[in-house]
Order: sequence, then structure tokens, then C-alpha cells
Amino acid sequence: MKRLITYSRGRLSAFGYAFRGAHDLLSNHAPSKIHMLAFVGMVAVSWALDFPLWKWVAVLICSGLVLAAEALNTAVEYVVDLVSPDYHVLAGKAKDVAAGAVLFTAVFSGLVALLLIGDSLLELAAAQ
Repeated sequence: MKRLITYSRGRLSAFGYAFRGAHDLLSNHAPSKIHMLAFVGMVAVSWALDFPLWKWVAVLICSGLVLAAEALNTAVEYVVDLVSPDYHVLAGKAKDVAAGAVLFTAVFSGLVALLLIGDSLLELAAAQ
């Protein structure tokens, strides 16, 4: 029983670390604030267009992927800055590739958003 309690406390503290990291990301990094603003805007549009469940799932998956990519990009930047405080070509490439991952997820999520919104607008126009 003692092992279970110790294990459970360890798992709970892991959530604390995750929340601390999420707080750092959302409060100290401008790009994550932009992604959150886009997410809030997409939620508002989704609500206004009365998205069905499957469209909400797509919005949440895409938004989660963008924020996760931004978090991983930030983690890469932290680690690279730690191990390579001076300029190094490979350090720059690592940061650029991580930023490229965010760009890919954001662009493709934007395309998904356009398709979802366009489909709903076409349905509204056809209904009238």
C-alpha cells in the first residue's frame, strides 16, 4: 500500500511540472499567446457556425497539435541555449527545424480551419 501511495504522489507531482511548463509557455512566449488567440477565435467561429461534433474534434486536434509543437519548439530552444550559449551552426539549425515544425502544424491547421469554415458557409448558403 505504501508503494501505491508513493507512486501516486510521484504521478501527481508530474502533473505539477506539466502545469508549470504550460504556464511558462503561455505566459512568457509571444508565439504561444498568438496560437491561443487563434484557438479562441476558432472556438468562437465554430460556436457561431454551430459545428457538429466531428468538426469540433478536428478543431481540438489541430489546436492541440499546434500548441504541442510550440511547446516542443520552446523546449528545444531552452536546451539549445543551455548547451550552446555561443552561436553554432548546428544549434541554429536545431532551432530552425523545431520552428519549422510549428510552422507546418500551424499552416496545415489553418487549412483545416478554412475547409471546416468553408463547408459550414456552403451549407448555410445552400439552406437559404
